[in-house]
Amino acid sequence: MDINCDFSPMKETLKEELLNVILSLQQSVKEMDTDANCLLGNFEKIKEQFMAIEMKAATFYLNCYLSPFTEKYPELSYSVQNMSTRKHGGLIVIQREDSLERLIQPGVHIGAEVTHSLVESIFFPGNPLHDGAVLVNHNVIESAANVLPLSERAMGDKKLGTRHRAALGLSEVSDALIMIVSEETGRISFAFRGNLYPITPHGII
Repeated sequence: MDINCDFSPMKETLKEELLNVILSLQQSVKEMDTDANCLLGNFEKIKEQFMAIEMKAATFYLNCYLSPFTEKYPELSYSVQNMSTRKHGGLIVIQREDSLERLIQPGVHIGAEVTHSLVESIFFPGNPLHDGAVLVNHNVIESAANVLPLSERAMGDKKLGTRHRAALGLSEVSDALIMIVSEETGRISFAFRGNLYPITPHGII
């Protein structure tokens, strides 16, 4: 992958927070000698801390993948995290250098600046535009309800839904980056150059 970024402050923050949680867990294990219920009592708190770190890590990596393509990566990151939590399916195409005009079936023109509220409203269940893909070019949502070419290579994979096959299909014929939020699991992933990369395990971010 030709994606490069430097979010060093976030890296250091994640390392520090993870170390603190590990130290807390180690302390709980030591206290088991005097209180057998100590570990169980602290487990839920430690679990919540790990989940919070996982959410920050997901944001970090997602920002890395998006930052070279659009200045609105924090808005996109926030929107897919909210959609993931609510299990609202979504498909977002971030255009890079390749023209996508002949590769996708155009939907409804939007022509508005990217905001997380606009993205989330487009993919809200029941919205007439929520089934297709949103096309983002630089900092603008150009259109919604776009139809992407399905990947023939992934047709036999029963684990992949239509959104994932569509994302892979476009990534196989262009340099676009396509983000997917699964409606079934809430998992976030993205397709790039014919490959699918998970961002969050088990829909937890």
